[in-house]
Amino acid sequence: MWTNKHRGIRVSQQELLCKNSCGYYGNPAWQGYCSKCWREKGRPPGAQPQDSRPSSDGTPLTFSKFEEKKSTEKGRRIYTMRRLFWGSSSSPKQESEEIHSTALKAYQSLEPGDFPGFLKILRSPPSQRLQSRCTAFLNTMEAYHDLPVQKQSDLVQDFYQSFAEHFSGWSESQVNQVMEHVEKLIMTRLHKWVFCHDSCDDEQKDLTLQRRIRSLNWITAEMLDVPFPERKSGLTGDPFLPAITAIIEVDAKRAPQDKLTCVSKCCHHIFEALAISNTEPANADDFLSALVYVLLKANPPRLHSNMQYVIRFGLPHSLMAGESGYFFTNLSCAVAFIEKLDGRSLNLSPEEFEGYMLRQRAPSAGHRRKQVSKSTQHLLEELKSRQESLDQGMDTLGTQLHQWMETVTAQLDEATAKFTLVQKEMNAQAPHSPKAEEKGRTSPTQTDC
Repeated sequence: MWTNKHRGIRVSQQELLCKNSCGYYGNPAWQGYCSKCWREKGRPPGAQPQDSRPSSDGTPLTFSKFEEKKSTEKGRRIYTMRRLFWGSSSSPKQESEEIHSTALKAYQSLEPGDFPGFLKILRSPPSQRLQSRCTAFLNTMEAYHDLPVQKQSDLVQDFYQSFAEHFSGWSESQVNQVMEHVEKLIMTRLHKWVFCHDSCDDEQKDLTLQRRIRSLNWITAEMLDVPFPERKSGLTGDPFLPAITAIIEVDAKRAPQDKLTCVSKCCHHIFEALAISNTEPANADDFLSALVYVLLKANPPRLHSNMQYVIRFGLPHSLMAGESGYFFTNLSCAVAFIEKLDGRSLNLSPEEFEGYMLRQRAPSAGHRRKQVSKSTQHLLEELKSRQESLDQGMDTLGTQLHQWMETVTAQLDEATAKFTLVQKEMNAQAPHSPKAEEKGRTSPTQTDC
């Protein structure tokens, strides 16, 4: 998939698509097929998809005869109660269809991502049939949680398909929106039963992948040819830190859609970091190399289990097409690249790669020394630029301060002169004091004497 003539990862858009040329995204976990083609490929010839539709109360027909009998009896009791209320066998069916039609109209008014609104509609009386299907399916899956995880995956996917038939007259986008809510409802409940199931080796593969990533923590961004922003851009720290945080958050989510949202958020942060680093839009090679760098730095917990959980129990349209499908396919390619990474992928000789892996060599002696030297040079240039700017600012401030002092002195001199003049005028216009008048009255007497 990747060439070794250049450092970094090289993958074409065509290599991300399904090997069956169906137009959807493939995945290394499905040997290059999309989820639909992979399921069809793994199904025995002539076999039909398992029917997970309920006989009356939502219990799949794939389980025991006891469950079928129990469902039939429950349906018979419900039918009897309806006859008591409606008085005929035809009225309940007509009334049920009308109620179901009303419920479907309520779902069309949902805003994207409004999961609380979905739960409110699902719990309303018109949605009783749909709610019963979900409840019965959840109860049955929890009762049979010891089934192999692949069997559970097939049952969940068949349930998605049969549940979507209730909205067959809608547009694809509307159906997908409702089914995303259904997926979140179902898988939030089933997460503790099916995630990292005992019937598979996900836990062991998680440990293997985690040790593999830890052993590659010496790889630098320069080795992967990941562009970093220039120091003069003003950005401090690792620009990929938000992406690292987002990919770590995947393990904290329970619904496959929520996990995919974290993956999409991580990829968006990567593109934002690349936009700061490049003057041109980031290409697919830069993005995939940066995604590998993020995974090596983050070493996300239970990465393999989380990816398998999304593959087994996520909605097919989320992985086969669209933005989430593209990002998840690149994530799978990045993991596959890390698992097979060797010296040629990093433009290193086998001896150099082995030395790094055995901790006999340090990146600081080669690649990291250049990177540190380059970073130091950028830092010195930045400090010099700041010093020049500071000196220029100080000179400007000194000039402004001198001008201000001259202005203030001139204003004080002017104010003092005006005050002196006003005082003289006030003294000249002021009336004589009482002592002066008394002296003036007594002067003639003294003259006469």
